[in-house]
Amino acid sequence: MNAPERHLRLLTETTAAVNSTLDLEEVLHLVAEKVADALAADACFVYLYDPRADELVLRATHGTSVDEMTRQPRMRPGEGITGSAAAERAPVMIPSAAHLDPRFKQFPNLQEDEYESILAVPILVRGEVLEGALNVRTREPREYSRDEVELLQAIADQVAQSIVHAQLYAQAQRRVVELEALARISEAVSESLYLEESLEAIVNTTMEAVNATGAALVLEDGRIAWPEGRAGKHAVRTPLRWKRRQIGELVADRDTPFSDDERALLEAIAHHAAVALEHGRAVMRGVLAQEIHHRVKNNLQTVASLLRLQSRAEGVDPREALEHSVNRILAIAAVHEALTEQREEEVELADLIDRLRASIVQGIGAGRDVVASLEPVLLAGNRATALALIFSELLQNALEHGAGAVRIELVHRNGDVVLAIADEGDGAGDAAAGTGLSIVRALVRDELHGSFDLRRDGGTRAEVIFPV
Repeated sequence: MNAPERHLRLLTETTAAVNSTLDLEEVLHLVAEKVADALAADACFVYLYDPRADELVLRATHGTSVDEMTRQPRMRPGEGITGSAAAERAPVMIPSAAHLDPRFKQFPNLQEDEYESILAVPILVRGEVLEGALNVRTREPREYSRDEVELLQAIADQVAQSIVHAQLYAQAQRRVVELEALARISEAVSESLYLEESLEAIVNTTMEAVNATGAALVLEDGRIAWPEGRAGKHAVRTPLRWKRRQIGELVADRDTPFSDDERALLEAIAHHAAVALEHGRAVMRGVLAQEIHHRVKNNLQTVASLLRLQSRAEGVDPREALEHSVNRILAIAAVHEALTEQREEEVELADLIDRLRASIVQGIGAGRDVVASLEPVLLAGNRATALALIFSELLQNALEHGAGAVRIELVHRNGDVVLAIADEGDGAGDAAAGTGLSIVRALVRDELHGSFDLRRDGGTRAEVIFPV
């Protein structure tokens, strides 16, 4: 077989091998392997051109290796022998002592000085658009013939289109991954009415999409939502924006740097995260409004029931009845205010009782000595409303019909809670306060599921015991 036929066969075989896959990394390594075999070279280096950085980046080698723990060798077109071939759009051959050539560029993690000869050619699409460059190296001096130079350039021209196709395929694959990740987030956000579930889905999808070691959402108030995994050497903080306002950040960590494509994906995820946050907050505002309306309706029904009960009482001074009704409404309002301020479903009874005490004493107990000993107790909102009414009735009774100092206690006892109000009187006003005490007994029994005891022994002590 003569040289032209042999070269044609090598060109055909190399092109066929490279065209057998669309995986970019596999294409590049096949190029390095087949080119080295075709020209009987000791090594082959394949560089791809990165137009954004205007650099040639070493992507594949055959016959030697690059330390993976170090930075990839890079050079600008015109820099180094291979860079010169790329810049000149023409082959560059040095038969011997290539490392002594003034254009030679040394990389600390690439042992090129052991090679004597080098033949470098550009990888061009349609003979113009630069896609990269490759070179072949030999340990012994070697002068390549004109036919061999033309063969290497022909191979480079043929594989250029294969590289372009592989790059397009890789981009398409990345896009599929991106769309799948965004679809999972959209599905999680649309299906869940709970903000925490949406945030969890976003963080987990972020970690899967970019192979992150850790991820988290940092909200605008500084609160970190759903931190997962661990920190890495490299972190990307992507702002979450909603209507030109930053409402948080998506943070992703990894031990290796993030590519531009991965950063673009994180920006897309961050956009969905911002939508999810606002969607979740809107839902929560709706739920909160519904809960407030429900609570107000229940409170108004309670007020109506108390007013009906008061209207049925006989022999009651209208002014006193009105004053009692006002205090009952204020007690309900105090619970509602506490729930709104704390944004919780439980009320701190010590704070509530202290607030009611100050209001009632100011209204009808001016000049009386009222002392309180209150332990912290948390109680659900609906039960707190009942307790507020009970306390209001008992304190009014002590101030209006009792005598001397009034002592208020809120303590834990044997797993229960005890609310006690004592004064130094004999309870002569009990009959006049009959409506109030009937309200107390009903609320203790039906709402607190506890017991009520009224004792007179050197004074009057009203005691309510109920389980938390």
